[in-house]
Amino acid sequence: MAVDDGALASARETPEVERYDFGRSTTLSREHTRMLEVAFETFSRQWGSRLSARVHSRAHASLEQLSLLTYDDYARTLPTTTTMVVYALPESDERIVIQIPLSLAIEWIMQMLGGRVDASPDERPLTPIEQALVRGLMGDGGDALTTALDGLLPAGISISSIQHSPLFAQVAGPNDLVIVARLSLRSSGSTSDVTVMLPASVVLDAFAVGGAEAADEAAPGLVRSHIERTPIELALRLAPRPVLPREILDLAVGDLLTFPHSADRPLELTVDGVPIAAAAVGASGARLACVITATTPDSDSPEEQQ
Repeated sequence: MAVDDGALASARETPEVERYDFGRSTTLSREHTRMLEVAFETFSRQWGSRLSARVHSRAHASLEQLSLLTYDDYARTLPTTTTMVVYALPESDERIVIQIPLSLAIEWIMQMLGGRVDASPDERPLTPIEQALVRGLMGDGGDALTTALDGLLPAGISISSIQHSPLFAQVAGPNDLVIVARLSLRSSGSTSDVTVMLPASVVLDAFAVGGAEAADEAAPGLVRSHIERTPIELALRLAPRPVLPREILDLAVGDLLTFPHSADRPLELTVDGVPIAAAAVGASGARLACVITATTPDSDSPEEQQ
């Protein structure tokens, strides 16, 4: 029998272990990660459709990766010169960034003006007129992002500036946590890497508020569920009779006690001494049972309170 040494070696390979960064212990929960993935997949589809209509060329975007980084780590992954469209949040100092390659921004400008892209244009800072065209184009991207994230971002975000240097753009503090979505954007026959940066504080606060509201809405149901699963004792009793302590102390075997309960009157089914129904004595096989003949109306019901 021949043994494949390569197969044995691959079987012995140690699985890749991701190092835990104790300096940045905050992480996204699996539930929140999945919600953001779905939101960015929706954003990718909507943004691709809007780009196709504006630049007169088929555009398709797809989510590749979602991660939680510091802004400094995020900025170091970007090209030295790029196009960072910075969005301002209403009544907040936090900023959102959609970053696209500078060459791709110039291609879009040429296509919007009716030109043809025969080769990759030289990367250079955008002129004021070109920046105005990019602002008009990327406004749709901000609208699509707000819609796709569905309440995680406040309505009314607007473009505040366009930056070209990630290391010098004052978008966030170096150690501020940001959520980064990396997209693959296919446009004009080429594929480019695009990133979307969200301030983690804004998104996590929105998750916390949403979770608190969901918990408040679920609280009555949880209380009812706990009550329904709590064991209680049922008792079937005759009409009570007041007695003197002397009668109880003098009880002996064979004594006969009478109760003011007629033979044809139903017994009371009680929970912790509170009547909840009337019942007649019956049998279930070899065991005694009771047959419910009437239920006791809720004394606290609105009709009775009125």
